[in-house]
Amino acid sequence: MLAVNSLTRLAALAALCVPFLGAAADTLAPNETRRDVDLVIALDVSGSMEGLIASAKQRLWDITNELARARPMPALRVAILSYGNPAYGEQSGYVRVDLPFTPDLDTVNATLFAYQTNGGDEYVARAIQTSLDSLQWSAKQDALRIVFVAGNESAEQDPRLTIEQATATAARRGVVVNAIYCGAGGDDDARGWQRVATSTNGVYASIDQQAAAVANVATPFDEKIAALNAELNSTYVAFGAAGERGRTNQVEQDGNAAAMSPAAAASRTVAKAGALYRADWDLVDAVESGKKLDEISTAELPAEMQALPAAEREAYVRDKAERRQELQQQIGELAVSRDEFIKEQSDSTAGATGLDAAILDGLREVAATKGFSFAGEK
Repeated sequence: MLAVNSLTRLAALAALCVPFLGAAADTLAPNETRRDVDLVIALDVSGSMEGLIASAKQRLWDITNELARARPMPALRVAILSYGNPAYGEQSGYVRVDLPFTPDLDTVNATLFAYQTNGGDEYVARAIQTSLDSLQWSAKQDALRIVFVAGNESAEQDPRLTIEQATATAARRGVVVNAIYCGAGGDDDARGWQRVATSTNGVYASIDQQAAAVANVATPFDEKIAALNAELNSTYVAFGAAGERGRTNQVEQDGNAAAMSPAAAASRTVAKAGALYRADWDLVDAVESGKKLDEISTAELPAEMQALPAAEREAYVRDKAERRQELQQQIGELAVSRDEFIKEQSDSTAGATGLDAAILDGLREVAATKGFSFAGEK
């Protein structure tokens, strides 16, 4: 059982993570395969949870960057559930699947930014059960399956389903439930949240709701990283029916991160330069994943490629891929310095930590049980 109560935990995490090996280190070796990681984030969206939701918006990319350090390399999919909104209806237990499992992190970010709070009953057990029944989890035996459920009231409100019933089902299906309680670790409600975690050998964390959205640490490297983001975007080649939608969403999520803070924008750019950020609408990623250019109709290609002969089309995509790799390397090198600066600041700062540290701790601890290790661990 784990309680997260100060920035010293975040500092300890940072110490384990150094050095950040950069985008070049995130690339797969020729014979390396990815290990399925299914991650569900279930957030209480009742009226008192603005801080938690703001933290989720701001910290998604820090969590992604941490997972990019994992070996074996994750094949990450994220799903988002919300609960505690009366508009969802009593029959659902006031729970809604807002996003099924997807590897598209831009869509995950867009979902988080669409949240608005609204008071209601908060049925934690029903949120867990809904994640089990309504999502298509990986069936692979070695997959890592995790639910993070976060809230600030009693976890035992559900009149139809007990914590024990929901977590027993999770355990049978190989799903670990980590509980994040936004409240004092020693109060009466905390014990119910602790049982949520221990019933599946998950991780429990208590965080200060008032400090749930701890500000990102600004660094001297954020501006340089942000400047490379526009160049990185220029290496994406939108194709097919989803191409322009994907490109538009990518730019919108850049804007959402930038509106949070320069540090959040830098963290997103570092994530985009890593191995977990994939775009199914991008021709460079598609070719890297094994798709053949000659399998794509001319009409699906961007206008600048349609008039090119086959050899020049291949050269066009290859040039974009090479430029992306150069930019990934530059961003990765800057990320090393950025991480070191953040660690120094964290070491000298005391106070309450938030959602990101709770999730990072939970990911590391549970992932270790499935044979994952993280760069920088001894």
